[in-house]
Amino acid sequence: MQVFLGCVGRIHRPGKHSAINDQQTGIQLGTTRNSRTGTGIYSTVKIKAVLFDLDGTLLDTLDDIADAANQVLADRGLKIHDREAYRWFIGDGARILVTRALPEDRRSEGDIDNCLAAFKDQYGRHWHHKTQPYEGITRLVAMLQSAGTKMAVVSNKPHAFTETCCRRFFPDLPFDFILGQQEGRPVKPDPYQALQAATHLRMPPSDCLFLGDSGVDMETARRAGMFPVGALWGFRRRDELETAGAAACIKHPLDLLKWMDD
Repeated sequence: MQVFLGCVGRIHRPGKHSAINDQQTGIQLGTTRNSRTGTGIYSTVKIKAVLFDLDGTLLDTLDDIADAANQVLADRGLKIHDREAYRWFIGDGARILVTRALPEDRRSEGDIDNCLAAFKDQYGRHWHHKTQPYEGITRLVAMLQSAGTKMAVVSNKPHAFTETCCRRFFPDLPFDFILGQQEGRPVKPDPYQALQAATHLRMPPSDCLFLGDSGVDMETARRAGMFPVGALWGFRRRDELETAGAAACIKHPLDLLKWMDD
C-alpha cells in the first residue's frame, strides 16, 4: 500500500514525476513541505507504522469528559464550563484537565487531588455514554490492518482507560501496542511513549507516522523523530498543529488512504 500526502493541509495527487517504488511496502509520503520553516524544502518519507493519539483522533470523547468534569464541579458548587471549553482543557493528562477546569482560587494540591479522584470515579462510570469513533476511523484502521501496517495507540489518558476504550470501540484489537499515562512515566510531549511504541513495533522512529489532533501530538512526533500529521476533525485547530510542526494536516481519516494504489 502506498499513500501520498502532499503540501501542508491538503492532499497532493502524485503526478508522473512523483517518487514511487512498487517494490516498497508501507505508506509512501512524497513531496511534503516543511510546515515549520515554510521554505519549500521537500522530503520523501517511507512509513511502515502508524501511531494514533486517542482522544480527538480515534475517538470523540469530548462530551463524556466534559459531562464528568462538570459533574465534579457542580457537586462542589463551582461554575461549570460549556463543552467547547474542554477542547482546550484536554490533551495533557487528567490532572492538568482538572486543574484547568477548577477556578484559580481552588487549585491547591488538596483541591486538585480531591477533584481528580472524583473525576476518575465519575468518568470511570460514564466514559462510554456518548463517546464514539470519528466517522471514517473504523474503516481507516481496518484498511491499515488489512494492508499489514503496524499500528499503536499512545495517549495521555490513564493507561487503564486507554486500554478500556480501545477494547470497547475496536473489539478486534487491531493495534499492536497500546500505551497510556502511567504513574512515574513521562507523558506527551515527551517522546517516551512514542519511542516505546516504535521499539515494541520493531520499527525505527523514522518509519513511523504519528497522527494526532493537538500541538502536543505534533511536538511528540517531532521529538521522537517521526512524521507528524494533524487530524483536523479533532479538538484543536490547524494553526496550532502547523505551529507545532505538522508536516501535513488532513480533514478526514480516509484522506490517508485516498491515494492507495489499486
